[in-house]
Amino acid sequence: MQVMNIKKFSFTYHGVEHPSLRDITLPIKKNKITALIGPSGCGKSTLLRSMNRIHDLYPGNKYDGKIELLNQVNGSMQNILDIKKENEFIELRQRVGMIFQKPTPFPMSTFDNVAYGLKISGLKNKTELADRVEQALKDGALWKEVHDRLGKSAMGLSGGQQQRLCIARAVAVKPEVLLFDEPTSALDPISTGAIEELLVELKKDISICIVTHNMQQASRISDYTAFMYLGDLVEYDKTENIFLNPKENRTEDYITGRFG
Repeated sequence: MQVMNIKKFSFTYHGVEHPSLRDITLPIKKNKITALIGPSGCGKSTLLRSMNRIHDLYPGNKYDGKIELLNQVNGSMQNILDIKKENEFIELRQRVGMIFQKPTPFPMSTFDNVAYGLKISGLKNKTELADRVEQALKDGALWKEVHDRLGKSAMGLSGGQQQRLCIARAVAVKPEVLLFDEPTSALDPISTGAIEELLVELKKDISICIVTHNMQQASRISDYTAFMYLGDLVEYDKTENIFLNPKENRTEDYITGRFG
């Protein structure tokens, strides 16, 4: 079952003549991890950021095609490229959250970081808020480390802890999809391992799409892999097929290190 469907999607940055993405068709499977791999500048992050319309923070960019998101209530698919109202954008980014390469904690307490999205969505009951924050921090594998200093600034956490805090903040509003843009590239191997374990655990409830340059990471944690090159989707398949038996020569060349 697909939670998102990208259909014949193209994207052109404002002021640029040629599209950065061309005619991309890609399913994002429900409760699976989909990895986007490919050399720098091939369009992976551009595609990822299109999936919750983050590009709209900078006007003038052009979308073509469809990016459909499953309505969990009635089973219909909504084209998120039709969204125009501010409240619809807020709802979309709650349903499709994003974690960036560098941890982005807010300059406030650990508790307030996680509670931020919940308050925006209208949750005011203090007891329920505390319960939801605690559960999100547990979901983010961070509760045991911070439960006794929730009131202290999140800026004092380590890099790996800050990244898990950002995941907890995103998970708190119960998204359907989480987008990860190289979430471990700035972290040490131990923190990277903790994040990878966390993603595998999270996919029980959330569908995940991750951009990574780390071939080993993609092969370890993803169920499906898409190889992109120069704005095109070259190949998409189950991860084991992409890494062990790719159909396209360019995919094999990239995975084996012949280019990229």
